[in-house]
Amino acid sequence: MGYVAIKGGEDAIDNASRLVEYERLKSESPPLTIEQVKTQFRAGIDRIMGEGSLYAPEHAALALKQVEGCTLEGAFMLRAYRATLKRSYYSTILDTRSMRVERRISSAFREIPGGQILGPTRDYTVRLLNTDLASETFGSVKSFLEDIDSELQLSDEEAPRSFCKVVDMLKEQGILRPVDEDEEEEKRRVVDVTREAIKFPAPRSAALQMLARAETGGIAALAYSSMRGFGSAHPTIGELRVGHVGVSVRDRRGRSRYIGRIRVTECEIVSKLKQKGKSSVPYMSLGYGLCFGHNETKAIGMGILDRSMRVADEHPANSQEFVLYHTEGIESYGFTNHLKLPHYVTFQSGLDNLRNAMKRRDEEDRNAGAKKPKTMLNTQSQELADASPELL
Repeated sequence: MGYVAIKGGEDAIDNASRLVEYERLKSESPPLTIEQVKTQFRAGIDRIMGEGSLYAPEHAALALKQVEGCTLEGAFMLRAYRATLKRSYYSTILDTRSMRVERRISSAFREIPGGQILGPTRDYTVRLLNTDLASETFGSVKSFLEDIDSELQLSDEEAPRSFCKVVDMLKEQGILRPVDEDEEEEKRRVVDVTREAIKFPAPRSAALQMLARAETGGIAALAYSSMRGFGSAHPTIGELRVGHVGVSVRDRRGRSRYIGRIRVTECEIVSKLKQKGKSSVPYMSLGYGLCFGHNETKAIGMGILDRSMRVADEHPANSQEFVLYHTEGIESYGFTNHLKLPHYVTFQSGLDNLRNAMKRRDEEDRNAGAKKPKTMLNTQSQELADASPELL
């Protein structure tokens, strides 16, 4: 069913676009620079890069400014821009063990090699509005930065640049479930979801790619459902780390070339795995999540869902198709908002069908009433009504 062609609407559409810009600029406040947006809206930038599937802080900042802070719309724009870019190289596997760590915690162990590093986080702050920000000036910002710099200069301790993995301790003790032959084969089969249509059951490489591009809120909702009772997952964070990791590509001669660093969040989730069979030994199972930027909620949710989708169960979070399709933010955002487009033909067709059905029902009711025989009780009631209408 096609849409009705609307003539004379181009001016209205153009004016609607201009009104959006008017709403953004009508206060005549100083325009935000891209550098300001990139540095002061770090969480929004990281979320747009992750869901837009493109590590480009400047472009993400431009998108966030253009869409007035809507991260979903910004990710949509960044994903569309990404589709126009030429792919020249594939990166080699990231070595997160060499990550320059900014934040590193574990809820499974109190003492971990190298110690826990709280780093930049709001986890331990009271959720109260900071009214001082309303009167923030460049002078107050400069004074705060000078205090931090002086504290750093007084510190003689050189922080370690990289750390070993916490889960390596569990592997050495044989607590983590060993990888079987099928999983080894799957690890060697890497699927590029941007070039190949996904088929279910999807290999783990495809599932993790789609989760890395998925919408943060959708991942959090399904991961929460699995923990709350619609699933068997009640995991523990083996290790959560945030930091910069080096990226290398191979040139045409096969040589590895370092091209820079990106900021990522990595989470390794540990949970119990009940083995089938009386003689089988229980193990711990590992769920994995990694995404662009500093987005701990997404990385944790990825780890939970990675673990849940590898469990045979009937809950939503255990279904690959349900999880991967319904957490794809760009698809769900676009499909939901396409309802605002004209649906005149389809809706009128539905109304016509409904009206015809109601008309047929009324005709059937009238025909059934005309053919219905009169009983003695109905006849006596009618005679009484004709003789004494005031009594009824």
